[in-house]
Amino acid sequence: MNEVLAPRKELEDLQDDLREVQELLRRHRLVESLVGRQDMPRHDVVENLVHRQNEAELRNKLDRMHAADVAYILESLPPPERLAVWDLVKAERDGEILLEVSDAVRESLIRSMDSEELLAATGQLEADEIADLAPDLPEDVIQDVFKSLPAGEREQLRAAMSYPEDAVGALMDFDAVSVREDVTLEVVSRYLRRFDELPDHTDQIFVVDREERLRGVLPLAKLIVSDLDKMVAGVMVTDTVTLYPDDKAQNAAQAFERYDLVSAAVVDDTGKLVGRVTVDTVVDYIRSTAESELLTRGGLREEEDIFASVWSSVRNRWSWLAVNLITAFIASRVIGAFEGSIEKLVALAALMPIVAGIGGNSGNQTTTMIVRAFALGQIQLDQAKKLFRKEIGVAMVNGLIWGGVLGLIAWRLYDSVPLGAVMTAAMTLNLMVAATMGVLIPLAMVKFGRDPAVGSSVMITACTDSGGFFIFLGLATLFLL
Repeated sequence: MNEVLAPRKELEDLQDDLREVQELLRRHRLVESLVGRQDMPRHDVVENLVHRQNEAELRNKLDRMHAADVAYILESLPPPERLAVWDLVKAERDGEILLEVSDAVRESLIRSMDSEELLAATGQLEADEIADLAPDLPEDVIQDVFKSLPAGEREQLRAAMSYPEDAVGALMDFDAVSVREDVTLEVVSRYLRRFDELPDHTDQIFVVDREERLRGVLPLAKLIVSDLDKMVAGVMVTDTVTLYPDDKAQNAAQAFERYDLVSAAVVDDTGKLVGRVTVDTVVDYIRSTAESELLTRGGLREEEDIFASVWSSVRNRWSWLAVNLITAFIASRVIGAFEGSIEKLVALAALMPIVAGIGGNSGNQTTTMIVRAFALGQIQLDQAKKLFRKEIGVAMVNGLIWGGVLGLIAWRLYDSVPLGAVMTAAMTLNLMVAATMGVLIPLAMVKFGRDPAVGSSVMITACTDSGGFFIFLGLATLFLL
């Protein structure tokens, strides 16, 4: 939807707004508390007047803010204050603000709304925007939404909801301006002037034939500078980027980056124009994907409300903590198998974490490179052997260089040449293990249809910890004791 409010603000300004809202809320609670303790005539009237004054000040503040900035405020407040602010937001802005807040906060806001409020909120939105909210809405509300829409928008909503989140169809909107190729630019110009305003991010007009099949695009820049007597067919650009609803959203994001697109047409298998994708939606998708990967690497299953209950946070975080517990137990058992060696040579206890730690960092570097290459579509599964040879070579060079440095340090600290040699060999071998796992784990996850970014770092660390301890202590047992 078009937002007719102040432009989005810098983070420092948003933080100032947040502090101001928090101060208004604090003052409101304080005044209520003071008035509530007073024994005076017309007590209820005074309390009601103060309450309304504070509400009005806070409401005016929120009304002047962009929907995205209100969303930031809501995400930054604990649930009681969040709901108090949410109640003061103008009802006609509920839909656009729900689109802006995080998934976790959106769920808490939707739970506080009844069916009539939710139906009114979705009534302010386009079909593609309703589809974004649909997964969080109760089933009965979704049914009421379908019934309330005109037939055309109902079909658009059904189509938008049919695509998975990582498909172009989930990103596209239906607000595309199109013209025929057999008209003049003057006709196009008159047609555009009939709009109150063009859809956001309209940098080109889509040119279609009588069957609505895409023929090309008419950039607005060309329309402005060209002779109005010319035909659209003579000015339009036919070599243009087109997308399909079933394409991967990641591929669309790469196309927008590669070709510096502002918008792109979406066509079906017959070439018929069905919608468009715009740069703001692509940017939102990229940000959402990056945040999701960051959360999964941190062991979180989904986005978490920072003010969520203890139990909700525990449920969100337990899975990878359980995996870490198992891998840590395995590593401890490896160390336990060499307790005798550690007792005889105490230096081993001080040096073995270095081998495991460096191996984990190296493995995560390899995994990050592989996952990024998969995301950019730069590698395929049949290139595994070439990747493996390359990463093994890097691991050997790094192992000999940095293992040699650590070997020299160990020799100087403990006055033992054999210990330094064992340190060098263990470091080299563990880096090779890290490189092997750093390539194989993401490749295996892609092979089985899993996201290679999810859990790879945890598994890499587990392999390099257990492997590093085993290699270092094993070599020390064989050659030093």
